[in-house]
Amino acid sequence: MAAENIDDVVDGLAGIVREAIRDGDRVGYFAALYRQVTVEVRTAIHDGLFDDGARMDRFDTHFGNRYFDAYDAWRRDRSGPRCWREAFGLLGDADTVIVQHLLLGVNAHINLDLAVAAARTSPGPDIHALQHDFLLINDILARVVLKVQDSIGALSPLLSLLDRIGARTDERVLDFSIRQSREEAWYNAVLLAGQNEAERETTIERLDIRAAVLARLTARPGGLVRPALQLIRSTESDDVPAVITHLDKAMRRPSARQGTD
Repeated sequence: MAAENIDDVVDGLAGIVREAIRDGDRVGYFAALYRQVTVEVRTAIHDGLFDDGARMDRFDTHFGNRYFDAYDAWRRDRSGPRCWREAFGLLGDADTVIVQHLLLGVNAHINLDLAVAAARTSPGPDIHALQHDFLLINDILARVVLKVQDSIGALSPLLSLLDRIGARTDERVLDFSIRQSREEAWYNAVLLAGQNEAERETTIERLDIRAAVLARLTARPGGLVRPALQLIRSTESDDVPAVITHLDKAMRRPSARQGTD
């Protein structure tokens, strides 16, 4: 699939969610999260919140196509960027908890795809004009993270155990990690925007390797985290379509802590 605008991105993600519900495919976990983020970005564009709404439409389209390309490559022949292969490779692992699947998608899409999409949208010195709108998405992500936490709390009752043993995977840390990753992505976007094609290929390769390492750490943590995850997984539903449906519907509603603002 290839999107030509942000509406196509939303529709493409909605299609993946529908197929995942039909097939019981855990790819729907991250797709549901990503669809909601994209819907909120589209709303912000329509509301005139960005300095350049048309540019943000192009940016989000490039960003979405990075995900679609990785997903299509994986389905075709298990190829694609390393970090996405790590994420997609765990979709059939019944022992992986819901939040791991979400974090694996977030890691690949922000730590690799985001900088590439930004540099493609605004190459050369034009990248600096994108910064305000790029950073504004942090506020959108923070709102979606609240919805994610509300939703996962109902699906994974023992997730808070990770806080007590030091892994700290609640919404505050998820929000912080996303913000930190986006700050790094902005630095890499500026770097990529000023590079020639050969230099960009080298930088993208480096970003992919780093994101793949982070993915492996997320997928296979050591120490006390592993038994905690096993315990958490034992409380989660094995009904993948029901989990995806819950995530998708919950993230369409205002967060209980957010109200209707």
